[in-house]
Amino acid sequence: MEENGKNNIPPNQTDSGEEVKKDIQGLLGSTKKFLLELLDIRSNTDQDATKEAIIADIPFKGHTSWILICSIFIASIGLNANSTAVVIGAMLISPLMGPILGIGLSLAVNDVDTLRRSLKNFTVMVVLSVLTAYLFFAIFPLRDESSELLARTAPDIRDVLIAFFGGLALVIARAKKGTIASVIFGVAIATALMPPLCTVGFGLAIGNYDYASGAMYLFSINTIFIALATFLVLKLLRFPMVRYVNSQKRRLIGRLASLFAVLVMIPAGMTFWDALQESLFRKQAQRFIEDKIAPYQFEGSGRFMEDFTDIEFNKGENPFIELVFMGNETVPDNVIATWKKQKDDGSFDRLKNTELHIIQGSKNEQLDQLKYVDQLYETQKTELLDKDARIKVLEGELDKLGRLSIPFADVSAEAITNYGNLESLGFSPTIQTDFKKIDTIPVFEVKWKTDAKRVQTIEDTKKLHAWLKLRLKDSTIQLKEIVQD
Repeated sequence: MEENGKNNIPPNQTDSGEEVKKDIQGLLGSTKKFLLELLDIRSNTDQDATKEAIIADIPFKGHTSWILICSIFIASIGLNANSTAVVIGAMLISPLMGPILGIGLSLAVNDVDTLRRSLKNFTVMVVLSVLTAYLFFAIFPLRDESSELLARTAPDIRDVLIAFFGGLALVIARAKKGTIASVIFGVAIATALMPPLCTVGFGLAIGNYDYASGAMYLFSINTIFIALATFLVLKLLRFPMVRYVNSQKRRLIGRLASLFAVLVMIPAGMTFWDALQESLFRKQAQRFIEDKIAPYQFEGSGRFMEDFTDIEFNKGENPFIELVFMGNETVPDNVIATWKKQKDDGSFDRLKNTELHIIQGSKNEQLDQLKYVDQLYETQKTELLDKDARIKVLEGELDKLGRLSIPFADVSAEAITNYGNLESLGFSPTIQTDFKKIDTIPVFEVKWKTDAKRVQTIEDTKKLHAWLKLRLKDSTIQLKEIVQD
C-alpha cells in the first residue's frame, strides 16, 4: 500500500517542484552574473596605458619640480592662515602621488628599475617639500600653531584606513579605460600628502621636533598604504610580470612590503586606541558635569562657569576635571563631597581615578576676574542689539553710580547754611524692593534741634527734601526725619 502511495504522487506536484528548483537556480545564476558584471574591473582595464601613465608621473624635474614648490608654498600659507580651502587647492595641484604609485607598480610587476627610479624621485620629492616648507616658516614672521597644522601631528588608525581605501580608489580609477579625473582629485584631497610635509617643515622651523616627527609619521602612513593598495589592485588585475627578475626575489620584495605595512599599523593602532579612550573619558566627564554639577542652584550670587571647565585625560595617569565657580557664595563642602561620591559610582566608571578640582572665586585671588566679566558680557550681549542699546545700558549704570556717589561734604555745608535749625544730616544707600524688582535708593536722614518749633521743622523738612532732589538731580532721593522723644 505504501509503495502504491508513493507511486500515486500527482504528476503536477513533481513538475512544480522541479520548476521551483529551476527558478532558484536561475535566480542564483542571474545574481552571480549581475554581481560579476557589477564588481568586475578586469574587462575594462587598459594595462599598457595604466603602466605608461604611472611611469610618466614618476620623474621630478623641470616643470614638475616647480609645480611642487609652488604647491608647497600655497599649502604652507593655507596652514599658517588656518584656511582649509587654500590647503585643498594646494593638494589638487600637487604632483606628490606619482612616485608613490610608481613604488606600488614596480613591486606588483617586479620591475626593479622602476622601483629604483621611484624611490629616488620619492626622496627628492620629500626633501624638496620639507626644505621649501622649512624656509617659508623660518622666514615668514607669523608662525601661529593653527588647528590645520596641529591636526597633522597625531595620526591614528583612521589615517591608515583613509590612505588604504584612497589608494584603492586611485589605482582603480587609473586602471580604467578613460581615467576618472574626479576620483584622482578626490583621493589627493582625502589622503592629504601635502599638509603633513608642510607641518614637518613647520616643526623644524620652530624647533618642535614632536610636531615634525608626528607629521612625518602621518606622511609615511599615507605613502605606505597608497603604495600597498596599488600593489594589491595591480596584482588583482594580473598585470604581467617583468621577465628578467626571478620569482624568488619578487616574493621576497612582496613579503618585505607587507611586513613593513603591518609594522606601521601597530603604532597607528595604539594611537587610535588612546584617542578612543580619551574620547570616551571626555564624553563621560561631560555627562557627569551636565547631570550633577550644572543643575546645582546657588541661593545668592554664586555661579558655575561651565565654559571654563577643564577636562584633562593625561593618558589615564592623574586625570582631572577642573570646575570654576564665581561670586561671593561658595559651594558647601558637603555638596563637593557628594559630587566626588557620585563621580565614583557605577554610572561613571571611567572617572573613578579622576581628581575633582574645585576653584571658587572668593577663595582664589589668582583667578583672572576679567574672564568672569567677559563671560557675563557674552551671556548678556544678545540684549545689546545695537550701539544705542549699549549706550542706554551704560547710562543706566552711570546713573546708579552717580546716585550712590554724592558730594556729601558740599551738600551738608550748603544745607546748614540754608537751614540753621539742622543738628545733623546723614546719608546711606538703601536696598528696596516692590517684589517685582530690586533697586538701590539714596536716603538722607535729618535731625533738627530740640528747641526748634515743630511747625517750622515740618516745613523745613519739605523744603530740604525738594532742595536735595534739585541739588543732586535725582527724583528718587528719600528724606527721613529723626524725631527726638
